[in-house]
Amino acid sequence: VTITELLVATSDSADHELPPVVPAVLQLLRKRLGMDVAFVSQIADGRRTFMAVDNAPDFPLLEAGMSDPVEESWCQRVVEGRLPEKIEDAAPYVKAGKAPDPGFTIGTHLSTPVRLADGKVYGTLCCFSHGVQPEADIDRLRYTANLLSEKLSAKPVESAG
Repeated sequence: VTITELLVATSDSADHELPPVVPAVLQLLRKRLGMDVAFVSQIADGRRTFMAVDNAPDFPLLEAGMSDPVEESWCQRVVEGRLPEKIEDAAPYVKAGKAPDPGFTIGTHLSTPVRLADGKVYGTLCCFSHGVQPEADIDRLRYTANLLSEKLSAKPVESAG
C-alpha cells in the first residue's frame, strides 16, 4: 500500500477534520524517510496543535492534542519562510537562535505547509530525526501534504434529493 492509495481511499470531509487513515500514512512516511517523528499540525487561533503524530517506538516525544503558541513553533517559521522546508542539520539553526530550542536534539527536519483549496494554511506536515539524514526527501513530504490538502479541502457530494 502506498501513501497515495491510503489518502485516496479516505472519505471526504468539509469540516477540515483529518481523514482516519492519516496515522497510518504518517507511520509509512516516517519509516520511508528514515525519521523518528512525523506529524500533522494545525495552526489556528495563535496555537500550533498536533493533530496526528507517529513516533518511533524508542522516541515517544509528541502526542496528538499537544499544543503550544504558534510563534514558539518551527512550523510557523516554515510557513512564513523564516526556516527552509528541508534542514539537513538543525543544530546550527538552534545555536544561532533561528529555530526555537525544542529541549531535545533535532538532526534533520522536514516541514511543508498544508494549504487548503482557498489558499489558507491549515498547518504543516512535518517529520524529524535525532540524527542527520542527508537523503531525506522533501519532495515526498510535499507530495503527501498536497494529497492531504486535497482531502481537507474536499466538499461533501450533494445528494440529489
